[in-house]
Amino acid sequence: MDDDDTLTTAHGSGNPDLLTVVGPWDGQIIFTAVHAGHDLRPEVRDLMVLDEATRYREEDPHSDRIGSGLDSGMVMHRSRFETDLNRARDTAVYLDPEDSWGLDVWRDGQLPDDVAERSRRVHDAWYEELAHRIAPMAARGPFVVYDLHSYNHRRDGPDAGPAPQDGNPDVNVGTGSLDREPWSPVVDAFTESMSTEVIPATGRRLDVRENVRFWGQNEGRWAHRLFPDTACVLALEFKKTFMDEWTGEVDEEHLAQLADALARTVPAVTAALREVEVPTP
Repeated sequence: MDDDDTLTTAHGSGNPDLLTVVGPWDGQIIFTAVHAGHDLRPEVRDLMVLDEATRYREEDPHSDRIGSGLDSGMVMHRSRFETDLNRARDTAVYLDPEDSWGLDVWRDGQLPDDVAERSRRVHDAWYEELAHRIAPMAARGPFVVYDLHSYNHRRDGPDAGPAPQDGNPDVNVGTGSLDREPWSPVVDAFTESMSTEVIPATGRRLDVRENVRFWGQNEGRWAHRLFPDTACVLALEFKKTFMDEWTGEVDEEHLAQLADALARTVPAVTAALREVEVPTP
């Protein structure tokens, strides 16, 4: 795709370089990986001064692979430094260091307006495609989105120890934009199921807690606003225990075990969905 081309989504003429749609979408549980991507448009890459290692560390690499045991999902291939899908459209493009954790991203400290607007079209394309895919699910009844992310826990440097477990669960379940009461059976079923999982790579059960580090952001707010009676988005932040966040080296066995653990939550969450009462029009 040329930088000036209009973005098209997968259900239209398609753009496989932009995003991938996985599976049949005929059930009521899907995953999304909005920050798994590392790609950049050429014009964005040419203007970026942020080094690749730092960019990679602040992305959510392999979050799509954590969802690989689910039947259906959607994966974004573009970096959050091109457009951050988990922010609202008007703030989705990092323009100043304060937008991006104090990092200097752009040559000369700024991004041209026309380039920024083309990046916002990536944001538009994702949500257009997601709405197209989710609408039939909403028509069938309550549904759940596993909004998959990962987070750093060794911020003090490559030789520093990990952040305390107390404030850094293995899996943070973000429900900040969810009307918690009607969805309690679903949230509880997920948390209980995931918490029973023993990850052989660590030799202990997963520490799964709600709204400790993260509460969920734009995708959850968007879905809960668009489908207020049927959507339940769980923003799932996996601590990067499955990789070295400084070198990028992946523990493949640990990553596969997390994917298996997530997939095994589906029966319990599916059963809990049957308890959710949808208001009659």
